[in-house]
Amino acid sequence: MNFVQEKLAVTAAAGVLTLAAALACGVAQAQDNSFVMKITTPTIHAVLDQYGKAFGDAVEKDSGGRIKAQLYPASQLGTIPRQIEGTQFGAIQCAIIPPEFFVGIDERFEVLAAPGLVTSAAQAEKVAADPQVLKFYLGLGVNKGLHGVAVGFAEQSEVVSKNAIRHLDDFKGKKLRIFASQFQSDSFSKLGATPVAMSPGDVVAALQQGALDASVAGVQLLSGLHFFDAAKYITMTNHAAIFYVVEISKKWYDSLPPDLQQVVDRDAAATALNFNPRAQEIEDAAVKAWTAGGGEFVNLPADEQAEMIKTMSAVGADVSKDKPPLAEAFKIVSDAAARAK
Repeated sequence: MNFVQEKLAVTAAAGVLTLAAALACGVAQAQDNSFVMKITTPTIHAVLDQYGKAFGDAVEKDSGGRIKAQLYPASQLGTIPRQIEGTQFGAIQCAIIPPEFFVGIDERFEVLAAPGLVTSAAQAEKVAADPQVLKFYLGLGVNKGLHGVAVGFAEQSEVVSKNAIRHLDDFKGKKLRIFASQFQSDSFSKLGATPVAMSPGDVVAALQQGALDASVAGVQLLSGLHFFDAAKYITMTNHAAIFYVVEISKKWYDSLPPDLQQVVDRDAAATALNFNPRAQEIEDAAVKAWTAGGGEFVNLPADEQAEMIKTMSAVGADVSKDKPPLAEAFKIVSDAAARAK
């Protein structure tokens, strides 16, 4: 081998080593890639955001830090419709929101909000974990940019008001904020109220300004957002359960390697299943915070409470009977509720 051939051979060998080193570096960089998961909720100091923190912590740990979770409670990333849109398009990676707010994507999301569906936290927890409910709910939104990963129970629905609602007749003529659900709209219309759909972040100002007289919500959200500064009476209607769905941006989810997809799916479901004891602690703390802030709890007379639930319980079947897809969805959750009694 002459000098020129020897030099070419050395250069080629060096090139091979350089390419191998570059490929190895590329593999190492690919393994070190991290993904940001922004988690949005409309609540603070409540089950939704506390679940979000626990879920985010679990994903960070189980991904070995390759997924970095960032929690944005109290609608910091916009109103609920904006949070949902952001998740659909990938600007937000995870939204934890009551399912009825997703009715603009698919009206079947609202069936868990049907009044009279469940009567206790224990029953609601079983409904949220029911395999048929999970299979149905996690598949909704798949063609609209969403990947469902978990369903959970947050708390019961109540009604907060500026002037105490102590009897069924007190609902008459009230401008009442509801979730975006025909089940809720029809339920309170039957009581003589005027339902108005509105995001939580706008409700306090509407109560203070007189645009609303009352609002449907849970004690956790009401305490966490200091609603007692605007309306101090909570009537314990317990007319429906407030569930939450955990929706991942499909665009973001599809960008994850398979092992991280499995981490997200597994941790979301496991966190929801194991969160129920913590949820009760959060509820108990919210009750104490409400009275500490000067708020008051009100109960309807027993006969009027029973009459209200009877009136509202017929709404689910009435609303869905002429809509076959909605009727099928309502049967799934009502069957689950019956099994959970």
